[in-house]
Amino acid sequence: MPAAPVAEARADALATGVPARGALLLLALGVLLVAVVVSLSVGSNAIPLGRVWRLLLDPDGSAEATVVHDLRIPRTVMALAVGAALGLAGALMQALTRNPLADPGILGINAGATLMVVLAVAISGVVGIWFYLWFAFAGAAVASVAVYLLAGTGRAAATPARLALAGVAVSAALTAISQTVILADQEAFNEFRFWVAGSLEGRGWSILGAVAPFLAVGVVLALLLAPALNALALGEDAGRALGVHVTRTRALAMLAVTLLCGSATAAVGPIGFVGLAVPMVARALVGHDQRWVAALCLVLGPVWVVAADCLARVVIAPQEVQAGVVAALLGGPVFIAVVRRRKVPSL
Repeated sequence: MPAAPVAEARADALATGVPARGALLLLALGVLLVAVVVSLSVGSNAIPLGRVWRLLLDPDGSAEATVVHDLRIPRTVMALAVGAALGLAGALMQALTRNPLADPGILGINAGATLMVVLAVAISGVVGIWFYLWFAFAGAAVASVAVYLLAGTGRAAATPARLALAGVAVSAALTAISQTVILADQEAFNEFRFWVAGSLEGRGWSILGAVAPFLAVGVVLALLLAPALNALALGEDAGRALGVHVTRTRALAMLAVTLLCGSATAAVGPIGFVGLAVPMVARALVGHDQRWVAALCLVLGPVWVVAADCLARVVIAPQEVQAGVVAALLGGPVFIAVVRRRKVPSL
């Protein structure tokens, strides 16, 4: 079928159902608001919702006011930022590779961040989030660049299939190196064990401020690339006919995924399944228009992470479980439901 008729049909399909999609987005925003309120209330020291509201408007210097303002508000805002970043990175990754089962980790981002954290701790002996924050981000960036260069070697371009294969190869190699270093260094193992589970505990304004510029650039890039990714969903030839620069679009999408997932991973550690499950849910609700998928992921991603963090605080109260563990437990059933279907829908 010629590119122009296909493009027109695709545009007509994407234009339908705007009021329904808008209503779903507003509903998701309402759910997010509820999740934020609950996050400010629950924990080892539960605070009634009415009391939380009064403390937000008028801090009285009490221990509860300190808990709300100094601990739970920064932690909740961090969960919002990380959830939005991971959800949007997943949507980009799946659109980039045209694979609904793709996860940001397929680019080697988590493996690169992990290796740099392990090496930094093993070589220097220094531990702590502020020390390895930048090492994790640098590792994520280097791994993404390596994947893109490996996928584009030779005469062939960095196609979705080559990107996925290069990502798997780089991830396997980096993970093997990380495990070797961990087995040889007990201190690196102890620090890795805490970081790799993914935790929002103790993540305050300073850490959020450090990664916020990278997150903001990643979000803007992802939203600007949505129309081009819609065109590429028709195929490379159709995308070029519609005026899309294929190589540049893929490179910018890779950069956006690196900024989003790399920043989130550096700040709180790897949190799995968010980038896989949230875009699946978004596409099930609003279809394959990347503009609507991206907008919904910006809301559903934070809902997922905030809900996981709330459960992590209360499931074995007064102790806490890492949010990454709970997020994976929530995402597991979604992944199983998808792979058990007779046919996984292509993108």
